[in-house]
This record gives sequence, structure tokens and C-alpha cells, in this order.
Amino acid sequence: MNGKLAIVGDGDSIMVFKAAGVATFPAESEAKARDVLRSIAKDYQIIFLTEELAKNLTEFLKRFDEQPYPVVLSIPSKNGSTGYGVEQLKSAMERALGVDILFNN
Repeated sequence: MNGKLAIVGDGDSIMVFKAAGVATFPAESEAKARDVLRSIAKDYQIIFLTEELAKNLTEFLKRFDEQPYPVVLSIPSKNGSTGYGVEQLKSAMERALGVDILFNN
């Protein structure tokens, strides 16, 4: 598992990552995304997940918070950012560091 990257999301949103050599896993629904995450979690260090799917899988994704790997990061889809990914990053930083060092809010 040496620096392996993957992305899970709708087909159009993940296509550009495939061109960049990132392993892509299409998932059009929450249930499919959950199944894919379960099956790839042990094989990838960083998994990108589109915000639309991540937002609806918040409780499921908490299981990854207590482990060093994989790191699951929410990213915007082809539809643009909902702000969910930034909020999750901010929350994780505050939990880890005890202070907001990037957003200063």
C-alpha cells in the first residue's frame, strides 16, 4: 500500500482522475459507494470521495477517523463544491490540532 490513491464518485466526476493514473471506482449511489469503500479501504492510503456521496455517508465514514489509513477526503464533483469537503477538513484539523490554523475563523 505504498502511496496508493483512489477516487469514488459518479462516472463523469472521476474520469479526469483516471487520466492522471488514479484508481477510479464509479458509484452512483450511497449504497454502492459504501460497498466500494469497504472493499478498497485496506488497499489504498488516500481515497477521494465526491462531496455528494460523502455528505450522505457521514456516519459510515467515521470508522476511518480512528485509523491512520485510509485517509478519506471529500472533493467537489462535476457539479462544483457544496462546501462539505472544506467543512470536514476544518473539523478534522480542529480535532487534531485543537485550533483552526488554515481558516482562522
